[in-house]
Amino acid sequence: MDFSKVKLVVSDMDGTLLNSKGKVSPQFFNLFKELQKRNIYFCAASGRQHNSIVDKLASIKNDIHVIAENGAIAKKGEEILLLTSLASEKITSIIPVLRSIKDANLVLCSQNSAFIESKDERFISLFQEYYYSFQVVDDLMKVAKTTPVLKIAIYHFDSSEEFIYPAIQHLKDDYLLKISGQNWLDISDKKANKGNALRELQKLLNITKEETMVFGDYHNDIEMMQEADFSFAMKNAHKDIKELANYETENNDNFGVEVILEKLIASL
Repeated sequence: MDFSKVKLVVSDMDGTLLNSKGKVSPQFFNLFKELQKRNIYFCAASGRQHNSIVDKLASIKNDIHVIAENGAIAKKGEEILLLTSLASEKITSIIPVLRSIKDANLVLCSQNSAFIESKDERFISLFQEYYYSFQVVDDLMKVAKTTPVLKIAIYHFDSSEEFIYPAIQHLKDDYLLKISGQNWLDISDKKANKGNALRELQKLLNITKEETMVFGDYHNDIEMMQEADFSFAMKNAHKDIKELANYETENNDNFGVEVILEKLIASL
């Protein structure tokens, strides 16, 4: 594999750069310094909130690009590069549908905070892993009418693919529906996906698909995978991602991203 063309590395977070304990390895931060020395850009791309991503990558947060909320927002430091909100009327029309799904927990994601109306302590405790800044409110409908929302995230303790997607799949022509993990499903504007955000970043940096390396594991990585010749599925990835990616690497607990970055650095 000839990595000599690579100028941009993009990695998903959960199930990819983060291990199963939600940690980034010290090895990655060392490898990032080596990428920097070789003028290779790094971008973290996740369904997570921006604040949550930079919390995980705090020591390098001003040196990287970040695609958050599945592509609804992209930033470099505090500079906003891309912002795509979901129309208010679309949010207010879908909230009642989502509330009717048994055991579904709703999150409205804005630029600086997430909003939930769930009082389930188990969900609130778990949710804080993904959303660093949040507010518990009485009525999400009120939030939808007054606050620009980038994405709606829905959590199901058993399976988002089995219990949430079937209840809303009839809405796929009006919204972008993404199963973003075992338990999460995200609803965004049609234009808000990691692939569109990555294309904007590539344009900004004057980098091509042939010069881009991407790592991912779930359905919200599909469009992003299609924007990179060096597309890697994690060994723990959903089967659809493995079929789509050009290459495969180790799982997220066996340093799948770092293994390839070492090879990339060694080849330059």
